[in-house]
Amino acid sequence: MAPQVEAVTEPVWLGEGPHWSQRDQALYFVSIFDHTIHKYVPATEQHTRAKLDGMPGFVIPVEGKKHHFVVGLKLRVVEVYWEGGDGGAKVLRTLAELDAHSPGNRINDAKADPRGRLFVGTMGNEYEPGKFDLKKGSLYRMDPDGSVTVVADRIDISNGLCWDERERAFYYADSFEYAVRRYDYDVETGNISNPKLVFEYKDHNLDGIVDGMTIDTDGNLWIANFDGSQVIKVDPRKGKLLQKVPMPALQTTSCTFGGPALDRLYVTSACMDRGTAQPPPCGATFCVTGLGVRGELNMDVLLK
Repeated sequence: MAPQVEAVTEPVWLGEGPHWSQRDQALYFVSIFDHTIHKYVPATEQHTRAKLDGMPGFVIPVEGKKHHFVVGLKLRVVEVYWEGGDGGAKVLRTLAELDAHSPGNRINDAKADPRGRLFVGTMGNEYEPGKFDLKKGSLYRMDPDGSVTVVADRIDISNGLCWDERERAFYYADSFEYAVRRYDYDVETGNISNPKLVFEYKDHNLDGIVDGMTIDTDGNLWIANFDGSQVIKVDPRKGKLLQKVPMPALQTTSCTFGGPALDRLYVTSACMDRGTAQPPPCGATFCVTGLGVRGELNMDVLLK
């Protein structure tokens, strides 16, 4: 049976950064240009949002602190208190400020590694729709003690981010490479090294760019193919394209597994008009079922 795709939220401008909270049985995500953080609860089909003062690049719960989140706000990493209803989000403190060398940049994507360290990336200024200042972004690691380390630089658009502990691998995408990078990953230190390209779009006649991605328990990647109207399944160990899942939105932006059994793939999307209208359901978050796989659990951020 083919996978089933259903829009589960109303459209937003630029949905990104989905994070499934097993504790809350809820999906959190952001709408960058709407300046909003979002919560979707499948059990009740309730979708709530709260507006912030700036563009949020991600929202991730803080380990062990209910209603506390780490949020990327333009170029600041901040701690936010939000009870999950409509409105009411409050910035409590700034944890880090990034890319002092390039104030036009913004945070684009982030995730916590298997030990709760925050990996957060940036991208150059979008001075015209679809046109960016290139090689201005970086990838950072923020440890639980608050220390910040640059782990990659000269990035166009930081995206992707997922880990396979068994393979001792970290997977990452600089979107305009049109490829997936693999790094050696040391879970004890959080260090990454020896980058190499393990999957390139040109080898598989794929259009669009590599956007957000996630990983299943078999070690395969699920990649949002922005401007490609699909999510693709990739074996990064062999560089093989295993599956294409068509989506009813051109601009698929990211994905993560969720649900009690982590067997539903939630896919965010955008409805940016860059010369061509993107009518609903573009911009919705979609739930894909029937894939026959389970995802790895999203980790919350550990703060001391």
